[in-house]
Amino acid sequence: MDKKKKRKHIEYGRYGYFFIAPFFIAYCLFQLWPLFNTFYYSTLSYYKRNGREFIEFCGLDNFKNILGLTAGEKGYALIYLKNTLAMWVCNFIPQILVSLLLAVWLTDNIVKLKAQGAYKIIIYLPSIITAASVSVLFNAMFSQYGPITQTLRDMGIISQKFNFMTSVGGTRGLVSFILFWMWYGNTTLLLISGVLGIDPSLYEAADIDGATGWKKFRYLTLPLLKPIMLYVLITSAIGGLQMYDIPALFNVSKSGLIGQPDDSSTTMAMYIMRLYQSDVGKAAAVSVFLFILTLIISLIFFGTMTDRSEKKYKKGGNR
Repeated sequence: MDKKKKRKHIEYGRYGYFFIAPFFIAYCLFQLWPLFNTFYYSTLSYYKRNGREFIEFCGLDNFKNILGLTAGEKGYALIYLKNTLAMWVCNFIPQILVSLLLAVWLTDNIVKLKAQGAYKIIIYLPSIITAASVSVLFNAMFSQYGPITQTLRDMGIISQKFNFMTSVGGTRGLVSFILFWMWYGNTTLLLISGVLGIDPSLYEAADIDGATGWKKFRYLTLPLLKPIMLYVLITSAIGGLQMYDIPALFNVSKSGLIGQPDDSSTTMAMYIMRLYQSDVGKAAAVSVFLFILTLIISLIFFGTMTDRSEKKYKKGGNR
């Protein structure tokens, strides 16, 4: 009888594996396997001789070459990393500040802003515009004889000879502004969801204790937003270090993938694509270098943003 009852019993839990299997299969085929393959290709040297292509194992030589550790080689990876970090930092700092301000403002019960849905849609709209369209639009507006450039000249804000497209600061500043304008709406909505997830009774208790708006923001909102802030920081770092579309379309040379002026707006992703056309081994080495750097930055964010009390709890266990 017991055996018959066991046979009649159906374990429905196992069917869950069938639902999650497509994700893991796709991940292994299109992300995990290419990642391992990239590590493998980074140890190979590609060169042509007498019209034929040769492939040889070179160990860590590709990494030494891209970092300028080999005699006669220039550390382009570090130069383009500096370009990438400069444009990402100039984009992310104002983005997180403005997004945090808007998130608090749109969720404040005292302000009680009307038509919040309309504001959220307007803020999010730039995120759905294609990078190619935005790049062409800003290039036309800020070119040498563009309408905004000419207006700024007439107002005396910039000199008559100033050209955003030949200025290092001008080009980097515009790329950073475009990225800020495109993605601050997405960050704002993420932070709004975090603020709305905070228990309202905490703010009510703070009001009873006579806490000001700044104190509530400093001691309630910011600490309780840490999980969302951590997610925003890591995703922004990953996207920033892999920055490609806007710099590759905004102000490049006719040959492409060389950020003007004088290679000052070339990013790591642009460098990878440029190397891929001539030396797959070096391109893979830059990709691995970028992967390790992203991993390190993400771990730093995890370490600094995790609560100390939570760390002590994990170390000490349940007591």
